[in-house]
Amino acid sequence: MEPSAREPLVRKTRSSYRTFTESASKRLDKEYLRSLHNKRLYLAVFAAVLGNFSFGFALVYPSPVIPALEADPSPALRLNQHTASWFGSVFTLGAAVGGLSAMLLNDRLGRKLSIMFSALPSAVGYALMASAQGIGMLLLGRVLTGYAGGVTSASIPVYISEISHAGVRGMLGACPQLMAVLGSLVLYALGKYLGLVLDWRWLAVAGEVPVLMMIILLCFMPNSPRFLLSQGKDDEALGSLCWLRGKDTDYAREYEQIKDSVRKQSQRISCAEIKDPFIYKPILIAVGMRFLQQLSGVTCVLVYLQSVFKKTSVILKPEYDAALVGLVRLFSVVIAAVSMDKAGRKILLFVSAGVMLLSNLTMGLYIHFMPASQNSTIANKTLVSSANLPAEPTNYITLIPLLATMFFIMGYAMGWGPITWLLMSEILPLKARGVASGLCVVVSWLTAFTLTRFFLWVVEVFGLEVPFLFFAVICAGNVLFTGCCVPETKGRSLEQIEAFFRTGRRSFMR
Repeated sequence: MEPSAREPLVRKTRSSYRTFTESASKRLDKEYLRSLHNKRLYLAVFAAVLGNFSFGFALVYPSPVIPALEADPSPALRLNQHTASWFGSVFTLGAAVGGLSAMLLNDRLGRKLSIMFSALPSAVGYALMASAQGIGMLLLGRVLTGYAGGVTSASIPVYISEISHAGVRGMLGACPQLMAVLGSLVLYALGKYLGLVLDWRWLAVAGEVPVLMMIILLCFMPNSPRFLLSQGKDDEALGSLCWLRGKDTDYAREYEQIKDSVRKQSQRISCAEIKDPFIYKPILIAVGMRFLQQLSGVTCVLVYLQSVFKKTSVILKPEYDAALVGLVRLFSVVIAAVSMDKAGRKILLFVSAGVMLLSNLTMGLYIHFMPASQNSTIANKTLVSSANLPAEPTNYITLIPLLATMFFIMGYAMGWGPITWLLMSEILPLKARGVASGLCVVVSWLTAFTLTRFFLWVVEVFGLEVPFLFFAVICAGNVLFTGCCVPETKGRSLEQIEAFFRTGRRSFMR
């Protein structure tokens, strides 16, 4: 395209995202609609989110494995309360380190290669757990799979947001959470049925499958056009966008919009630029959301799910309860994916935080006021080494913990689960996107590590109701944070979002 022909297009592009009008966000031309039907975009997203499937699988791996290892005949592998808490929490420590390294990998290797790099520690980690001869090998395997999860957590949402259309970015942005939920559900199912005929080690063997599929498929996928442009690879970026949108679409216009946005920003962010509200405001919002998301207690609930159900004596067996919660979580993420580009991000965040608040409050009050015959002091104050506790419930009132947990997971999966990852990739400015996304993951998983590491200790000292009441208070804070700080990004391009953060208009923040 000649410079003379490009200038009107660039001026039109700049003016097109100076206002956040509803009519502009709904206007889709024929080329845009044709590009939405290009299946290559969805294939690239699927290849990437296989990393999230592996992440979800690895995250809840302790849920069926901890009970099995507590009764393992080998003293070298048998878990007690101390080692069980480390086995459940050390994954998040590895994820924090992975997020820290992603701050460098995202900008040096690019989003796609960072995702592919995560396959190595993930495969080695599963191999260590499958062949473990002692607790040390189990913990190292958990750290490595956690490290891989931290890298993918920082890289996959950014990759998807940068290759997606504004009209489907919400739906595709929910896919990482959807696949993580699906991975967790598959783990619960395998934990139940493999446990009947095979050793727990086969769960780690099964975890290798999505890792291998991901690395093979990503070899044929393009890198992010925005990353390629930031590296000065203009021709390769144009080819990538053509592949993602289709040759019969007006992809050249979108290419010029992206190029104009990249041109305005330096390749690396300086310390002086951090003082710019355009930089620090979206970073603070993204980091704050990741911090509050973990403080709401979701990782603790998922990691110790079967143990919590066993101690609250719900009406079904713990493994069935865990699978049921996994199904509810999957269904809720699907609802979020379908409605995110229609209802908007903020309304789902409000609903999500409200449901989580009521669920945690119900759980905490139920445990506190439950009659002693239904909730003995021993059951309330320990989550491991409980083989002598009654396995069968004595009253249908014990459905309350199951229902409360189901609603908690449903609320989380409808908003604060997928949307926090999506908004992180949407609102962060391009020049800080790689570093800031890694920072978000570090904060997220350090918070998760602290909670999961001390969750069992808090339960033993203060009782099971205390952490749930604490989570309820945090969820109330989530409602306030959403109303005061979170912008609505539905239907806006990444260039529009950057332009409006740059203007500092309060109307956008509302």
